[in-house]
Amino acid sequence: MKDVLTFIMAGGKGERLYPLTRDRAKPAVPFGGIYRIIDFPLSNCINSGARKIHILSQYKSMSLERHLRMGWNVLNAELDEYIDIIPAQQRLGEKWYQGTADSIYQNMHAIKMRGEEYILILAGDHVYRMDYMRLIDFHKAKKADLTIGVVMMPKEAAHDFGVIESDIDGRITGFQEKPNVGAKTALNNPDYIYASMGIYIFNRGMLAKVLEDDSKKESNHDFGKNIIPLMIGNCNVFAYNFTDSNGRPAYWRDIGTIDAYYEANMDLVEITPELNLYDAMWPLRTYQEQFPPVKTVFTGQEEAGRVGLAINSLISNGCIISGGKVQKSILSPNVRINSFCDVEDSIIMEGVEVGRHAMIRHAIIDKDVKIPQSAKIGYNLERDKKNFYVSEKGVVVVAKNTDIVV
Repeated sequence: MKDVLTFIMAGGKGERLYPLTRDRAKPAVPFGGIYRIIDFPLSNCINSGARKIHILSQYKSMSLERHLRMGWNVLNAELDEYIDIIPAQQRLGEKWYQGTADSIYQNMHAIKMRGEEYILILAGDHVYRMDYMRLIDFHKAKKADLTIGVVMMPKEAAHDFGVIESDIDGRITGFQEKPNVGAKTALNNPDYIYASMGIYIFNRGMLAKVLEDDSKKESNHDFGKNIIPLMIGNCNVFAYNFTDSNGRPAYWRDIGTIDAYYEANMDLVEITPELNLYDAMWPLRTYQEQFPPVKTVFTGQEEAGRVGLAINSLISNGCIISGGKVQKSILSPNVRINSFCDVEDSIIMEGVEVGRHAMIRHAIIDKDVKIPQSAKIGYNLERDKKNFYVSEKGVVVVAKNTDIVV
């Protein structure tokens, strides 16, 4: 896609994902054992042929930038392919990015110095697999000024999304930003809405015009709140419905909260997960350190019940399950599960060691935490709330490098 320039917005604070975003940008949060969230839109770009990519960073970006430097130096500059990281620079004044639209406006120089006709704008914090070529072909066929990626979601989730109203041809006729009531439902399906995926393809000239106009106004400088509503009715704005090969809503998750993040990870350990990590035709790329193979330990003859066992789980390289039991959980690299442990329905991140006889369930343990012997996490939420973060749905989150006292 030589006529497409891509921007991935990776500068949000991710406050609702705290404490996982206490020390890192939201797109740098680990996901699915070996990945970071930003690996999903980046892999989509590479697989789609969109290989001129600017990543806009701002808050706590060191972990993100290190991951990109170590794992994503894969393109050939001689072929005009690149992944550039552009930190917030106050290029147009003394303010940092004021909104999603402002983040692009402050980097218009990166567009003006190029010649691409189409500007693809993506969020860096969503989990999905999508061929952007189909989106761009749709945009061209409709002779659109702006095309927005949408996916069908249950009506009761409308308050979490920008809600698109469109006609039978896909032309957008209305937009509601996270409505609490009165959300417009999808055509011929009153139980569902069209949710904006935060994926936009603009014609270059139109993008420059609407951003320049918006910069002169008092606004949130946001695509959903300001740019899109003004363009509807005045420009050719279309919705691209993201579906799978059977015409059903494709898998897409905005993991903006702890509960949404936890549930999306748990989707991966289902018997037949909706998000397939094993499709060789659409590989998910990431950076992985050099760890040895997974090891399990069973010494039943020496110590009764000491069985290293993993059931319906994702286990990354470098992990040792030394006589403990892991069920429906995700272990990132270099995790050690010691004897007689019980880990269930949990996400255990890199470098965690779980002491003997410890019990963990319905929890997220961030990097480099040492779980003491006989500790229990997720079994008494009132006690857990005194020491850790507990989400609305009862997911216990132990922050990175936390010292735990039993």
